[in-house]
Amino acid sequence: MEDTIFSKIIRREIPAEIIYEDDDVLAFLDISPNNPGHTLVIPKDLSTNIFDISQDSWRKVMDVVRMLAPKVREGAGADAINIQMNNGEIAGQLVYHTHVHIIPRIKGDGFKHWAGTPYAQGEMRAVADAIRATL
Repeated sequence: MEDTIFSKIIRREIPAEIIYEDDDVLAFLDISPNNPGHTLVIPKDLSTNIFDISQDSWRKVMDVVRMLAPKVREGAGADAINIQMNNGEIAGQLVYHTHVHIIPRIKGDGFKHWAGTPYAQGEMRAVADAIRATL
């Protein structure tokens, strides 16, 4: 695991607008937000993303996400909240330290959702079978 900008924030080697901290989790404002109040929630234990975070750290992070989401919405004066996580380069992960985004949404903010692509005939079942086979 490489030393990341988030590790440096945890160690207070670089500044951040921290909005919440406990023994296991840190939450701070994103320096390049989709909207004001865009918050990142990270574990203090090192992990890269969903694929290697411990179950215990994941629960702690998600408990904080759940607690902070309505606070971020209210504090940012937002209409809604997106909870997002990018896992790997192709998914848009830029910092390889597990982090969950709490993104305040305001009507007309221009933040786009993915369009989605319907399955071809029989494809849905084949994909479901392939996923079930890994369980």
